[in-house]
Amino acid sequence: MCNPLVVFPPTHHPALLALVLVGACATTLVPSPGESVEIRASHYSRALVGRKTASGEPYDPALLTAAHSTMPMGTILRVTRLPDGPSVEVRVNDRCGCAHGRQLDLSEAAARRLNMLRAGAAQVRIEVLGRRPVR
Repeated sequence: MCNPLVVFPPTHHPALLALVLVGACATTLVPSPGESVEIRASHYSRALVGRKTASGEPYDPALLTAAHSTMPMGTILRVTRLPDGPSVEVRVNDRCGCAHGRQLDLSEAAARRLNMLRAGAAQVRIEVLGRRPVR
């Protein structure tokens, strides 16, 4: 839930106020190395196979990759299904406009390893492990 604590005098331009409020309401969680956050994840549609990702490489459902709205390309994440499920390491190679409270899109292979193909979405914990260059 968004609850900005910024108060502006009525003389400020409405567009500026809207821009600041949108920034204050951003909910994308990005952990620092060594930290973890809990978010909701989903997986890519089969219809996207072969389409170019934001990194320029085609989406391959067999690779362990993910899309996130703000994490740097090449970031390596450990994704663990909650409460105590399996985990998988993925490389961020795409951007997502994740909707419905989801903040991470996983490849089919990654979703399969987390046993979430049937569910479509799941609560996960993500940890930043490092970075690897994008091909």
